[in-house]
Amino acid sequence: MENKRIITCALTGNWGQKHNNPNLPITPQEIHESAESAIAEGASVLHIHARNDEGMPTCDPARFAEIINPIREKHPDIIINMTSSGEHSFTDIAPDEKRIAPFYHVKSELGTYDCGTLNWMHKTIFENNPKFLEKLGTAYNKLGVKPEIEIFDMGMIDTAKHYLSTGILKAPAHFAFILGAASGMPATPENLCYLVRQLPEGSTFSANGMGAAHVPIIMTSLALGGHVRVGIEDNIYFKKGQVAESNAQFVKQAADLIKAAGLEVATPAEAREILSISKFENKQWD
Repeated sequence: MENKRIITCALTGNWGQKHNNPNLPITPQEIHESAESAIAEGASVLHIHARNDEGMPTCDPARFAEIINPIREKHPDIIINMTSSGEHSFTDIAPDEKRIAPFYHVKSELGTYDCGTLNWMHKTIFENNPKFLEKLGTAYNKLGVKPEIEIFDMGMIDTAKHYLSTGILKAPAHFAFILGAASGMPATPENLCYLVRQLPEGSTFSANGMGAAHVPIIMTSLALGGHVRVGIEDNIYFKKGQVAESNAQFVKQAADLIKAAGLEVATPAEAREILSISKFENKQWD
């Protein structure tokens, strides 16, 4: 497995709109079509946000089910990574329980665990306070959801280590370095190398870079033994001056870079083995 690399595709996110990129998938049908083409190019993990009928982020479990269930039916081995970021806007963020609620209604093998609060985009606060992180980690443990520990800055690794010591998080941990966000750590190969050196022993990790650092961060992550995340959530442009045509375009690029490095794209089954995730079972939660 040491030569296998997982591609996560972040399909839509909370922030982008059609006026930023007309190819951004927002409706459930658009997300289904985008997921299908991303899977065909080699994505084994799909990072899922939901939008309401107005195209704004929502925590509605029914909308998550509308997005995820058809993907599950057609691709039962694909790993679903559902967001816990909630209905975040420039003025408000959903209450803790509302952000966690979708995980009680829709099975997601992975769930995002943003390990700290950020001054997001220099415009608002993306709040992930200690009480919320304790509630979220406890819910994940109850439901069998593996946290994807999202790291935007160095101090968040120390926070993750604290929750690993208390049992809120469980080893082996999986980290996702989200670099290049405003008020987060800049997306440079040097910063990624530093962050990887701080990881708890036995951890796995992926990385993505926003903007011009997109490809350098992919290449650095691969060289360090890590995995990659790509998608229109993180980059509305494929390269300078060229709006991304699709999520599949990013996945194909990542797959080509993996192969060029003499490595192999992990299948969903291989990704499950790497991440210590069992085969999907369609359970109903209480």
